Amino acid sequence: MQATPHSFRWNVRRLLGPLLAVLALCAAWPAQALRIKEVAAVQGVRSNQLTGYGLVVGLDGTGDQTTQMPYTTQSLQNYLQNMGVSLPPNLTGQLQLKNVAAVIVTAQLPAFAQPGQFVDVNVSSMGNAKSLKGGMLIATPLRGADGEIYALAQGSLVVGGAGASSGGSKVQINHLSAGRIPQGAQVERSVPTPLHEGDSVTLGLNASDFQTARRVAQAINARMGEGRAQALDGRTVQVRAPNDPNARVNFIAELEELPIESMVPSAKVVINARTGSVVLNQAVTLGPCAIAHGNLSIVISSRPVISQPAPLSQGQTVVTQQSDIQINQDPGNIIQMPASAQLSDVVRALNGLGATPQDLLAILQAIKAAGALNAELEVI
Repeated sequence: MQATPHSFRWNVRRLLGPLLAVLALCAAWPAQALRIKEVAAVQGVRSNQLTGYGLVVGLDGTGDQTTQMPYTTQSLQNYLQNMGVSLPPNLTGQLQLKNVAAVIVTAQLPAFAQPGQFVDVNVSSMGNAKSLKGGMLIATPLRGADGEIYALAQGSLVVGGAGASSGGSKVQINHLSAGRIPQGAQVERSVPTPLHEGDSVTLGLNASDFQTARRVAQAINARMGEGRAQALDGRTVQVRAPNDPNARVNFIAELEELPIESMVPSAKVVINARTGSVVLNQAVTLGPCAIAHGNLSIVISSRPVISQPAPLSQGQTVVTQQSDIQINQDPGNIIQMPASAQLSDVVRALNGLGATPQDLLAILQAIKAAGALNAELEVI
């Protein structure tokens, strides 16, 4: 057995090389002014999450195994009782519901949704059902965080997958234990919003930044009069609005279309530790530093050793494993990286290290700890 962490090396030039071409294209592309609706949203205008527990019926023998999922049998029994069907006690434990599956139903209730409108729902198996393909969700109430029912879901599932099994072999494409019902839930109750309350509306920025809050307030005051808007903090801007509902809606519609000056985002490097992806934005700069990077390889080899007893000794043959471990470390050269004021220079400097994306995770963290990386480092 061999474990060579650095033997399967990715060519970092293949990963970061195309990024340089993208940077050159972005530099040639004309800058466009942002609108307020792209950096902020009106507070109180939000969606709400709904969830419910239900049953999917009509499966082709791919439902829950009721011997291992007793709540499926209990749920169906409760449903039948509500329909006026009572099962004898001696038959309750003998039900084999291969065509029924217990599921969790979720939906997103958009802002200003009114009774009678329809929303999409997602259906996911919570038991050991093999597939929900071809099933139908029976009437399932969807509740909000307050426990009240806001929608009722029902309909046939759309499952984007396929599968087959025979003789112990199984083939499956995509995921079969989750599906979706387009327009599968009807809204039964609306959620009140504070849009028309008070004499002002509050804009919540998508990201906390004092510079963005100041520019949003300046853009509103320049268009609608001085003193109309004021930045309360780095994420909130309060704007005086008309009290008439129709005038307020028109005011917000015009407010969201106001352009603001293009802003330079805060410098940030995002690292995905699972995939080895490294993403840098245009504000990242690099101070002068020196880096030593070497390669470490570990080789573990194992071979069987058979111990054979002498003839007529009544001994037993014994098989053991003999392992050899070798550790090789290549010398690392010290590379001096000059100060870089542009993202293309940072990428070119990292590209010159010849490191894999996995190595870049440790290198960037070390550069940040040394104070040479002028950016926020975020690991996801």
